[in-house]
Amino acid sequence: MTDAVKDQERLAALVAVWWEAVDSFTRVLEHVGDDQWSVPTDLPGWDVRAVAAHTAHLEALLAGRRHEEVDIGDAPHAHGMMGQFTEQGVVLRRDESPDTLITEIRESTTARHTQLLADPPSDPHAPAPGLFGAIGWTTGLLLRNRPLDVWMHEQDVRRALDMPGNLDSAPALHSAGYLMESLPFIVGKRAQAPAGSVVRLEVAGHAPVAAVVGDDGRGRVAAPADGEPAVTLAMDRETFIVLAGGRRRPEPDAVGVTGDAELGERVISAMGVTP
Repeated sequence: MTDAVKDQERLAALVAVWWEAVDSFTRVLEHVGDDQWSVPTDLPGWDVRAVAAHTAHLEALLAGRRHEEVDIGDAPHAHGMMGQFTEQGVVLRRDESPDTLITEIRESTTARHTQLLADPPSDPHAPAPGLFGAIGWTTGLLLRNRPLDVWMHEQDVRRALDMPGNLDSAPALHSAGYLMESLPFIVGKRAQAPAGSVVRLEVAGHAPVAAVVGDDGRGRVAAPADGEPAVTLAMDRETFIVLAGGRRRPEPDAVGVTGDAELGERVISAMGVTP
């Protein structure tokens, strides 16, 4: 099998995972009660409606709709250019009914899915379409990020409404595995662990990963020759994605810490890598 064929198969698999994530998310939104759309989520400033509106916004852009500039008003939770950009999509849909938001997500994703099946992406290094390519994203990065974003937002809604579930699906496995790849960055850059430190992460249902800090302060994937871990962190998948998503602190005793407790706490505190 050629590298080109392998690339196309990997991208097709990502499209399938995203499509599954969209289907699951919209099914959850269908069960949100009229009095639940205003329930706050773990995302500052965003209730359940805002999470749905944000998803509708990004999927509409991917389907070819133009972004509309609107005044977001006083929104201290919208940090930086990207935060303000995404907040515009939420504000623009502030008066839309829940049914309209769900319909927009479905129509946009169906259009995008049809396009991707008719003209499958083949080059992961090609620029992503539209605004996503303009900010430097590749097609591969976009297709990896979309199932993560959709599934994480489904989990935001589920936690807000006490509707746990969908933690063992293909999007769940993809999202947690993807976030686990950030361990070297977390250990070296964020937690600033000492040179030579090895940190091991064990998430239930996934192969353990470990990171080591080099003399330059940068983290990298650890090898057996790097020695035993200074600390091992063990947790279930939901605890990990809540931490890695920067949503909230873990429940008491949800993270098992073996070894250097102080370093373990620094890594836990630095684990949030995506809004």
